[in-house]
Amino acid sequence: MISEPEMTGGFDAPDDREVLDLAAPTPADRAPRTPRRWAKGLWALGGAVVASALWATAFVVYAPADRTPDLHGYRLDRDPCPDIRLKSIGAAIAPREPEDPIDSRMLRHAALDRTHCLISLRPEGGEAQEDEGWSLHYSVAITIALHKETDPRAEFEAGRNETELGVDPQTEVEEVPDLGDRAYLLSMEDDACELRVLEGGAVLSLRLAAYASYNDDGNGPPMSGGDEEVPDLAPYQPAMISDMHDLMAGLKG
Repeated sequence: MISEPEMTGGFDAPDDREVLDLAAPTPADRAPRTPRRWAKGLWALGGAVVASALWATAFVVYAPADRTPDLHGYRLDRDPCPDIRLKSIGAAIAPREPEDPIDSRMLRHAALDRTHCLISLRPEGGEAQEDEGWSLHYSVAITIALHKETDPRAEFEAGRNETELGVDPQTEVEEVPDLGDRAYLLSMEDDACELRVLEGGAVLSLRLAAYASYNDDGNGPPMSGGDEEVPDLAPYQPAMISDMHDLMAGLKG
């Protein structure tokens, strides 16, 4: 409810600024003041400082940062899988036959180029012994990813001990020196080793796995033997590192 103006002083109340103090000295009685010439300069300086601070803040918050990762010359103009020779692993286990089919999958995108190769190895004789119908096989899986818009370093470090089945506390992770910007070698309990390398925007992995298969003659595998044991893959880790060096050199244009 709006009050009546006459009850509150309201609209007819005199303005305090209009009340004159007769005891106050007149302008003629006041002592003259020295002009404050520095005030204008101080305000100008303060304004410049504030403007600079605001500009710097705006630049940090709004200016686009150049986060495009360096690919260090890596290119995926075509599928590299048919040309991967695996010389060191082939010498240690079994050479790859050029006519063997390769399961390769390639992605081309403005933000990411990626390819995946799966190569099978079956040594003849020696470790490929067929004992009671069991045969020993090896596979090499290679993944190459070129991140062209975002830096993959944080994700690479976060997943350093992550396997295909998730984070496994039993997986041993060892840093490999002198290989890319950062490299890790994972030894897993599922009869596999994986070498992962980060260099700029390029992320590469080479996974070596061993498995035994039973040549079924209709009778099935022996009941007492269970699954055939596969050999330790640790002796092949230097060959994996050597082939990774060759792979990285071959991908640089």
